[in-house]
Amino acid sequence: MGFLKQEWKKLTLLLAVFLACFYLPLGWERFDNAVYEALALVKWYAREHVLLCLVPAFFIAGAVSVFVSQGSVMKYLGPGANKLLAYGVAAVSGTILAVCSCTVLPLFAGIYRMGAGLGPACTFLYSGPAINILAIILTARILGFELGLARAAGAISFSILIGLLMHWIYRKEEAKKSKQTAVFPPTESSRPLWKTAVLFLCMIAVLVFANWARSGDIRAVFLCCPGGLKTYAMEGTIVEQSPANLIIQDRTGTEHILPAEQIRQIEPLKKNPLYEGVFKIRWGLTTGFLVLLLGLTFLWVPPEERRQWYQSTWGFAVQILPLLLAGVLAAGFLLGRPGHEGLIPSIWIQKAVGGNSLQANFFAAVAGAFMYFATLTEVPIVQGLLGAGMGKGPALALLLAGPALSLPSMLVLCSVLGTQKTAVFVSLVIIMAAVCGMIFGVFF
Repeated sequence: MGFLKQEWKKLTLLLAVFLACFYLPLGWERFDNAVYEALALVKWYAREHVLLCLVPAFFIAGAVSVFVSQGSVMKYLGPGANKLLAYGVAAVSGTILAVCSCTVLPLFAGIYRMGAGLGPACTFLYSGPAINILAIILTARILGFELGLARAAGAISFSILIGLLMHWIYRKEEAKKSKQTAVFPPTESSRPLWKTAVLFLCMIAVLVFANWARSGDIRAVFLCCPGGLKTYAMEGTIVEQSPANLIIQDRTGTEHILPAEQIRQIEPLKKNPLYEGVFKIRWGLTTGFLVLLLGLTFLWVPPEERRQWYQSTWGFAVQILPLLLAGVLAAGFLLGRPGHEGLIPSIWIQKAVGGNSLQANFFAAVAGAFMYFATLTEVPIVQGLLGAGMGKGPALALLLAGPALSLPSMLVLCSVLGTQKTAVFVSLVIIMAAVCGMIFGVFF
């Protein structure tokens, strides 16, 4: 009977695949466009994120699993560690990296497998993409000071609160894990702590400087549009200007077409000399730290330890990269790229997030959780939605849930945490983002 049941499952699956192929809606414009958007998004992701973001992150995660002793992880981030220290270290570590929801995954997997408690690990997981200083500043400048301040306060408190809730929900499992890991004797590193710290600083520097974004040249103030004429501002660089339109490329590389009749003012931006100076020499800094890292690796890391490091890095890449690319394909197919539509019409989302109802906030949090946001792309997306009538409460809900989660990251989290813990983590982020957006919308 068991054999027949198994074969029936295979037959059902084959039949479902056959029917999907048989009735494939080729020629339907929206379906064809969704396929194009899926391929365009995964192409953009491969070009902009795999080499500059994920590859350095894989090497950092591999180094965590090899260079950092389990005793050190348990001391600072383990289930039995001092709560103030553990959650403070996790939140600060994630904030310093300031990566997107996908780049943080190999780093999270590295510390979690080394014995970090579920709570501190989840705090790190949320804080990395959510507490991005540049994104918060950009939010305040473009979307308003209130939204920027609320995003900063919400993200910082969320990272710690979500970690504490995850620890409390699975407290029995964490207590058992703490007892099991407590019997492991502390391991000694083959080199002084300061040498290991220098190696990690070099790897983090390569990750940060390789992804240093360009600031804008101008700030355009314009009127927009559905839901009543309102004044909005966009910062970026002029790509093309004509009597009919002004095309601006924002800090994320996304181009926006502004009709000339809606533009009220164009003013040059006052730039930060230090930030602009770093941008001009970013590739020199990246190359310099990379060369330094390679040299120090051969000087300080024994051949056997280097082999373990490369094996661990490869293990993270094999586990995570295929799931991420599959998730990016699915996200592009369903939701499209920023400024482009996938299978789901964007007007549905715009209508669902209008006003400040509980439904609008919850929908904004859910939509943000499943959409893929590269670092900083959430700001122009929310700006466009605000122009289409989105309430400020749902805007905050999307800003709190969107950067920290995505469909690709959920697929990877399931392979690391399991389906149940992933579902709980995602639910906590969505619920807390929706409630926070609801409260914010009442006052603003």
